[in-house]
Amino acid sequence: MAASSSTGSATEPPGLETQWREIDNLNQQQLRAGDSWYLLDKRWYDQWKEYVHAGDQNSSSYPGKIDNTELYEDLDSYHLKERLSENEDFVLVPAEAWHKLLSWYDMMDNQPPLERKVVDLPSTVKVEVYPVEIYLCLSSNMESTVSACFSRADKIHAIHQKIRQHFNVSETAESRLWMRSTDTSSERLRNLNMTILDSCLSSGMTVIMEIRNADGTWPTSRPQIMRNSADEDSYRGPPGVCGLTNLGNTCFMNSALQCLSNTPPLTEYFLRNSYLEELNFTNPLGMKGEIAEAYADVIKQMWSGRHYSVVPRVFKTKVGHFASQFLGYQQHDSQELLSFLLDGLHEDLNRVKKKEYIELRDADGRPDQEVAEEAWRNHLRRNDSVIVDTFHGLFKSTLVCPECNKVSVTFDPFCYLSVPLPVSKERVMEVFYVSLDPTAKPTQYRLIVPKAGRVIDLCTSLSQATGVPPNQMAVADVFNHRFYRIYQADESLSCILDRDDIFISPVTLRKVVMAIYMRERSHYRDYGSGSNNYGTSLFGHPLLMSVPRAQCTREDLYQLLLKRLAPSSEGEEKAEEEESSSEPDRGSSTEEGQSACGSTDTNSQDATDGDQSAGVEPSGKEEEDEDEDEEEEEEAASCAQANKRLPGRRRNTEKQKKALFTIQAVNSNGTTDRNVPALNGMTHCFCLAQPYIAIDWDPDMKKKYYNENEAEKYIKHQSMDVPHQQITVQLQECIELFTTVETLEEENPWYCPTCKKHQLATKKLDLWSLPEVLIIHLKRFSYTKYSREKLDTIVEFPLRDLDFSGFLLKKTVNSTEPPCRYDLISVSNHFGGLRDGHYTSYARNKDNGQWYYFDDSKVTYAREEQITSAVYLLFYQRQDKIRQPTVPPPVPSSSQPENHISSQTHDGMDGASSCVSMETD
Repeated sequence: MAASSSTGSATEPPGLETQWREIDNLNQQQLRAGDSWYLLDKRWYDQWKEYVHAGDQNSSSYPGKIDNTELYEDLDSYHLKERLSENEDFVLVPAEAWHKLLSWYDMMDNQPPLERKVVDLPSTVKVEVYPVEIYLCLSSNMESTVSACFSRADKIHAIHQKIRQHFNVSETAESRLWMRSTDTSSERLRNLNMTILDSCLSSGMTVIMEIRNADGTWPTSRPQIMRNSADEDSYRGPPGVCGLTNLGNTCFMNSALQCLSNTPPLTEYFLRNSYLEELNFTNPLGMKGEIAEAYADVIKQMWSGRHYSVVPRVFKTKVGHFASQFLGYQQHDSQELLSFLLDGLHEDLNRVKKKEYIELRDADGRPDQEVAEEAWRNHLRRNDSVIVDTFHGLFKSTLVCPECNKVSVTFDPFCYLSVPLPVSKERVMEVFYVSLDPTAKPTQYRLIVPKAGRVIDLCTSLSQATGVPPNQMAVADVFNHRFYRIYQADESLSCILDRDDIFISPVTLRKVVMAIYMRERSHYRDYGSGSNNYGTSLFGHPLLMSVPRAQCTREDLYQLLLKRLAPSSEGEEKAEEEESSSEPDRGSSTEEGQSACGSTDTNSQDATDGDQSAGVEPSGKEEEDEDEDEEEEEEAASCAQANKRLPGRRRNTEKQKKALFTIQAVNSNGTTDRNVPALNGMTHCFCLAQPYIAIDWDPDMKKKYYNENEAEKYIKHQSMDVPHQQITVQLQECIELFTTVETLEEENPWYCPTCKKHQLATKKLDLWSLPEVLIIHLKRFSYTKYSREKLDTIVEFPLRDLDFSGFLLKKTVNSTEPPCRYDLISVSNHFGGLRDGHYTSYARNKDNGQWYYFDDSKVTYAREEQITSAVYLLFYQRQDKIRQPTVPPPVPSSSQPENHISSQTHDGMDGASSCVSMETD
């Protein structure tokens, strides 16, 4: 029987010898992963071999149509029989051989071809006879499943497409896949380009497709709790006009997210789902696509127009997982978060899957244009993403060796410009001056001192207001009712922070400067400490007093202190009147006291123990000695005269009556050391023991005779009413500072290839090319070895037409070059100080052109002129890329009080009182 007569669809086959030669040659091919091979029934194949070897086309051994009936379990499902053996039940032929046989002999009706893939297994390459059978379903109806077979070499994308086709899922619908192996276990199939083998999918498992809701959310985070989200929120608002819930000190994150959300090219990239094709799961510098997906989820929800406010909890968790500095709920810097996020998005979306090593070259005298183009090409060979497309520019870095004048020129990419602010050479400090006059309350002064000055400069400034010589002042930091530190005149003012409570007292030369603490004894004895003495606690403000050596006895000190405390105490006269009913003196010796429970000092800095100097006995010039001796004699005489004026009854009963307080020698922390000798007798000289003493008050005596509220009062000097003049600068001035020549710091020297050593070279940065969206970071936070401060400099910036043509080294060559003019699209604000600040943002909506003010979950309309001087980050977009609004701006509703658009209760608040109220026209 001739082959041509077997079927009308088969082509005329070549001669039998040719058939055998072609098929036999093709069967000698090596297995290659990904290639297709086909199963043929062994009996049909053997009969075909007999037919072609017979050499007679009319032979009775003609095999007829290809028939694999014996390989199928049934002819309904066409499932392959289990445990079939190669070369016993079937043979394998490569795809080309199969198609030749099919064209020559055709195939039995309705039988599907048994195509199988070659897979590269860990130990061998083989044809996958039994593919993976997987059940497919949608998350909205997991009871309705279908089965499909896939090769282990197939990519997850094939499963994705199969589900879309079978369940008629629109190509525009965004979806994600889950792999479920048991009823309680599931896992995201994140990388659609991964093979089924590498994804560990096996027969019998289920793949579920989840389709994103219209409001940007997913039906659920895990398939086992998936449910159909039929109930939609009735809210409909402008897309992108959506708050972000404060999770607890996360205003810094919310502010940065709002700025990025209102960056048109980046947001449109995510809304178009362009990121799905560019997720990089293999980049060792990335986050396996998780940061990009978490960010996409936030953007999708914010721009769905169906939410007043979004809770970015999953995003916050992802950020903390990949950047441990953002774990927990401490306040952070919005610029630091923005820097991490831009870098994370770039690496997660990097189109370069395998970064090649590129050796950087110095300019070596080549033209800037040539070196810059080479640098940018090299940058794109390793970094190519939507972040590079949108935010990356190029600046020129010039280093000059101070020794050999070697010039090194490189061109480096940047993602944002961190520009410095002009720093004032002066500093405003607030101090409390405690006069020698016991009737005068402490006075608060606002002083202007050199920022790089020393403590003597602070005293000099105060001297101009008080008339007290600067060398006769003691400067101390008071914390927690004790002297945390007493400064020397030559110490740097950078050691004093703005939040420190600084007290300055006049001292007399050649007298003992004593530090005096106020303590209150407890009602009960402290038996647990191994003694039966009373515990003590500090209260009030400590004092610094200059005491003549001759009056350092207990008796004289008591009288001096009594006089010093007179404005806060009702005196001893009342005590004498109640003497008959008072308790016996409990003694003056106390064991180590405990720190005060409360403090009027708002400083949260921890006080630490240390060997602090109680002050110095400054030596004056020799010609002052005589005057000092006379001064001591006058004060001693004055004290004696005061004793003479005491009423007779008081003098007669002085030793019998109960004192208002007792005096105890203590250490610098205000506690009693065990090695301090007991102070017995009224004539003990305290200056020989140690210059720290404590005034110990019995609780009842303190309550009756000491007015603590009166002691805490102070007055403000007129200097406190003079407002601090803030520096105002233009943004262009800050950019000029950025391009100013500077000398490298000692911690960051440059290795000169000519000198063969590290040098403190001069460095200059110049702008070469700018991105579509330019982020400008104002360096408001200044950090030094000794201090941290925020610069409240007012920066004036243009809303439109920010022209960079004067700053660019690369001049426009032709009309095809993009312009250098930018318009503002968003800002991140920072209110308050370093420890109690609050972040908000202003942004222009890309769809309607309206400005909005974002304060965590609250969103309000804003006018351009309301954008405050508290800006920290500025986002500018190049004018040629700005699109006109596609919808008209909304009209504020009169039914919404204070033009409030959205609000939800915060999970946490941080500085909400710093909010700026917004109004509209």
